[in-house]
Amino acid sequence: MTLKDIFFVAMALGMDALGLTISLGINPKLKRRSKIAFILSFSFFQFLFILLGGIQGRLFNEYIVTIPDILGGITVFLLGIIMIIDSFKKEDTDDALLIKKTMYIILGISVSIDALVVGFTSLYSTKFIVIFLYSLIVGLVTLLICLVGFFTCKYIRKIDFVNKYADILGGFILICLGLKMIVFGV
Repeated sequence: MTLKDIFFVAMALGMDALGLTISLGINPKLKRRSKIAFILSFSFFQFLFILLGGIQGRLFNEYIVTIPDILGGITVFLLGIIMIIDSFKKEDTDDALLIKKTMYIILGISVSIDALVVGFTSLYSTKFIVIFLYSLIVGLVTLLICLVGFFTCKYIRKIDFVNKYADILGGFILICLGLKMIVFGV
């Protein structure tokens, strides 16, 4: 995986977090301190999960069996499709529940599960230092995307479809990356 690819992956993974950021940001009850906590949670867990996935994938590749590029590409491709399908599902949640402090961790983990899979299937043939640097890039890009998401929420509070399109864009990027991995290798 190249540096350019990791920026696309970071943007795709960040789109999932952006959708949730916008969903939270349009809630007028959410205070600035909570917004900062959500941004830090999303970016930290994106960083941590892609790092853990990359390390586990590398160890799996080294000691158990080599993961072929096609399998990794298919996994990333399917993850993109799932992300797009999930964007069409309507879920009604209680706003008061989302503001509770335990939700920082729960939502941070839930929005970052796909980063674990991407790390496991895409970073397995990379050196440990590169896995760490790529994970850091993913975390920082997610932080910036969520920061922009919260800042723009005051302007887009009346636009309901933004959350859906953020997930669709992220899914589309993962599908394209998966196809690239299948056809051309990592």
